[in-house]
Amino acid sequence: MAVMKAEDAYLDAIGLMENGDVEKALEMANTAVEKDPEHIDAWWLIADLSLPKNTPPDLKQASRALSACKKVVAINPERVDAWVRGGRLIADELGMYEDALAWWQKCREHVPYEAVPVIEQTAILTDMGMYSEAMGRLESLMLDDLEVGAQQMARVGRLHGLVQKAATQESQQHFKPWQKKHPGWGAIEARSRKAPVSENFIFMLTTVPFLMVEVFLARGLFGDGWSGFCLTSLLILFTVGLGMRFSRQIFQTVNRPAFNLLRAMDVESSSGYTIIPEHLRTQRLYMFLYTKRPKAFQERLGLIIKQNKSMPRSWKPTIPDLDSHLDELGYIETEEESLEAPSYEEE
Repeated sequence: MAVMKAEDAYLDAIGLMENGDVEKALEMANTAVEKDPEHIDAWWLIADLSLPKNTPPDLKQASRALSACKKVVAINPERVDAWVRGGRLIADELGMYEDALAWWQKCREHVPYEAVPVIEQTAILTDMGMYSEAMGRLESLMLDDLEVGAQQMARVGRLHGLVQKAATQESQQHFKPWQKKHPGWGAIEARSRKAPVSENFIFMLTTVPFLMVEVFLARGLFGDGWSGFCLTSLLILFTVGLGMRFSRQIFQTVNRPAFNLLRAMDVESSSGYTIIPEHLRTQRLYMFLYTKRPKAFQERLGLIIKQNKSMPRSWKPTIPDLDSHLDELGYIETEEESLEAPSYEEE
């Protein structure tokens, strides 16, 4: 009887949602799960209704949707859509990167042949500056023979480029915000009064003048007619391609302090400790980056700053066992199995 009543409440919630009454629909969906805590469809509806359609969620909305996703995967651990939504909420909206790594590893334990958890872990580790661990995740895509879609492959390619570039640098160059004496803090201090420079602005400043000169001189160099038009077009395309590549390199170099400050903000949000000096929070660079973060991230980071718990000197990011899914598949022998002596029959 309780299950039927829960189903009635769930169906009422569906009807209210279709009529656009989100608040009452959410109330009825909560009634459904109160009567039947195992009603997976009602929990998933709560996750849907908790997130606004056209605006980023605030801290309360993101937390409520995440709680519903946790209920869904607890009931059915093979619901990849719930794992994906929960993981994106933890990392992208709430900035809890260490928790997100553990979340995706739990996902791997239940659906070990999905590529999404590995790609998401790679992206998180890259954002945290842990490039060797990120490379290990990329290698596991091949070793575990995971199927990667076309859109995912493009993202894997970008991540691989970032990790490979970092591999050519000395480890001291990789900004680790939890190290208070890291040289990266000096670069942030020097750029703190300036907002980041856009790639388009750099392109306009470095490449457009050359394009204007080329167009002005093209007729004299290549003449009129079809051949002149083709040669001019090729020259412009070559200049644009070269300019875009050059602008991207300048963009990465000039804005490195901004990227470092972003990482420091991510570490604060993930760890719950403050590491950014207070005087930097009122500077233009910090304010610009802060306003670009998701609403839930801003609210959560604001609470962490208000608590003002300084990061312990011995703190380091907590990385879960990234091979725990192998144990679930039976690829890792337990200690008892490895110590057990083989048995032989007497002849």
